[in-house]
Parts: sequence; structure tokens; C-alpha cells
Amino acid sequence: MFTIETKRLIIKEFTLDMAYDVHINSLDIDNRRFVPDEVFETIDEAKETIEFLIQQYDKKDGPFVYPIFIKETNTNIGYIQMIKLDSTFEIGYHIAKKYTGNGYAKEAVNAFLPIITQKLGIHEVSGICLKENIASMAVLKSTGFIKTYEGLGLYQGEEKEIFKSIWKR
Repeated sequence: MFTIETKRLIIKEFTLDMAYDVHINSLDIDNRRFVPDEVFETIDEAKETIEFLIQQYDKKDGPFVYPIFIKETNTNIGYIQMIKLDSTFEIGYHIAKKYTGNGYAKEAVNAFLPIITQKLGIHEVSGICLKENIASMAVLKSTGFIKTYEGLGLYQGEEKEIFKSIWKR
């Protein structure tokens, strides 16, 4: 079983009993604004997605998505993921709005990258976000991602102002 522990967090595999928390965490305004395809309007939608994600853990190309918990309270606060896009992998993460501003995303990314890249046998990872997503850009920059492009580009099928970066092991 895949588990990563940091000083404050636990990153582990999904179980079906996490559907309610995934549903609730997905409904916040930032998730709707920046990753609307990851909003689950019902618990059943979240459960269906979790079932799919659990099946991906043993596959070569994923997606590999893991919930993030605060260790002290066992509270599910979001997720971190590695998604294969064409010939490269891209990192993604979301911390529910009420838990942002505490450095959890940075802590999770710093712990996740060395372990998941070793597991997948890869040496670099892309980081892409909307340019207006200042918090996500800050996480990428503070975890060793180097900017490769800033400007108009495709983001979830639409042309938007984006920030692209790369991390190398």
C-alpha cells in the first residue's frame, strides 16, 4: 500500500469510505474556478470516481491520485496526483479552501515528488496552472519547478493564460 508521512500529513491510497469528504472538498470555490472537472456534485459521483482511481494504482499510466490527511486529526483536506499526458507526467493538487494558507500543498508536493517519480521510473514532471492561480504558481516555484512558459495556452480544452513549469529529479 502506498503511504507517505510528513511532519503534519499522511498521503495514502483511496478507500470507498472517503467519498463524502471528497465530495465536500471538491465543492469549494477554488476547485470550481480552477479545476471544474474535479467537482463532484454528489457523494455517488465522488464514489464512482474513487472506484475508478483505486483500479489505477497497479497500472502503468495511472492516473495516480492520493488523498491528503492532516495526521493529527485524520482530516481529509484534499489530494495530490500524477497524471500522464502524452509522453510526460503532470502533477496536480488541491487543498480544500478552509485548509489553504498553511503550507500543506508545498509539504505534500515536496514529499510526493521524489517517491512517485522513483515509483514510476521518471525523471521529470510538468506543472501547469492558470496564471491567475497565484497560490498554485507559488507552490510550484517553492518546490523546485522551473518556469518554461507563461502566456496563452490550452487549459482544460480552452485557451487561457497559463503558467508551465518543469521539475527534474
